[in-house]
Amino acid sequence: MTIDENIIRSAPKVLLHDHLDGGLRPQTIVDLARETGYDGLPTTDPQELRQVISRGANRNDLVLYLETFAHTVAVMQTREGLERVAAECAEDLAADGLVYAEIRFAPELHLDRGLDLQQVVDAVLAGFERGSAGTGLTVRVLCSAMRQQASSLQIAELAIANRDQGVCGFDIAGPEAGYPPSRHLDAFSRCMHEHFHITVHAGEAFGLPSIAEAIHTCGAERLGHGVRLIDDIMVNEDGTHTLGTLAAFVRDTRVALEMCPSSNVHVGAVPSLDQHPVGLMKNLRFRVTVNTDNRLMSDTTLSHEFALLSSTFGWTLNDVRWATVNAMKSAFLPFDERLALINRVIKPGFAMLGADG
Repeated sequence: MTIDENIIRSAPKVLLHDHLDGGLRPQTIVDLARETGYDGLPTTDPQELRQVISRGANRNDLVLYLETFAHTVAVMQTREGLERVAAECAEDLAADGLVYAEIRFAPELHLDRGLDLQQVVDAVLAGFERGSAGTGLTVRVLCSAMRQQASSLQIAELAIANRDQGVCGFDIAGPEAGYPPSRHLDAFSRCMHEHFHITVHAGEAFGLPSIAEAIHTCGAERLGHGVRLIDDIMVNEDGTHTLGTLAAFVRDTRVALEMCPSSNVHVGAVPSLDQHPVGLMKNLRFRVTVNTDNRLMSDTTLSHEFALLSSTFGWTLNDVRWATVNAMKSAFLPFDERLALINRVIKPGFAMLGADG
């Protein structure tokens, strides 16, 4: 039986893969465009803008999907704009029942109006602190470098420098094909030398070599998306499955998969939700986590993503709890803090809703 989305919303959830510039409120985009003089919006009606952006993003192509970020990034170029966007992000996640979230953004994309990289990070951290105050939500930041640019070492050093202020890890994002993660070895090496956490966008629009490089060459502890790992899983005549060596390694070592079902369909990484490998990978006991990726572009929330998996794959509240605990286990938070959230918040919260797993 499909779980009611309101029940899922009341459950204590964890989010590992969400882009700050992919989750703005449409009204905020309109307001900030007016304040900063940005005149590139297709409409200044917030409801129409939401529809235009989500339609534009849903074109089954990652490069086309990324084009829709031009409008959100354009209005995130001032300290006030960045802080507002971050504060509202935290408010929206808390309202959706999240207790822990790691939000990623690329500081290098927010320098057009004179801010430097540290000022960008300061503004975002201040916004998260303000927006999460008084809620049960803990927010941490992932600094993403753009894989098609050459500033990844600088961004890695920026992230490490802010590890005690709320930045918990380093990531690379952007178009995957033609820009393998191994191009950024100096950045990943610096992170590994400093014992700093790494997640990598891999296996979304490109296949197994991207995943293998992310893990074995770049030190990724988690895979952003990782849906192409399905290419290394064979279906046998009797309906059982045989894992190739890479898939087996990922499962054996508990590398977390930051899966984003709706977004993966929208960018064309999978043809439809019912063909998404999240269902099979849950059954094969990979460390599956469920995420939003871009809440505005995919017009979604984490509760909605879980509701879709319930209606598509028959996920129960126990399955939602399983994926939530997976996410908390793989969070870039100190072990004792992860354990406290699992045992004192997540498990009791799900138990109150009737989960018995």
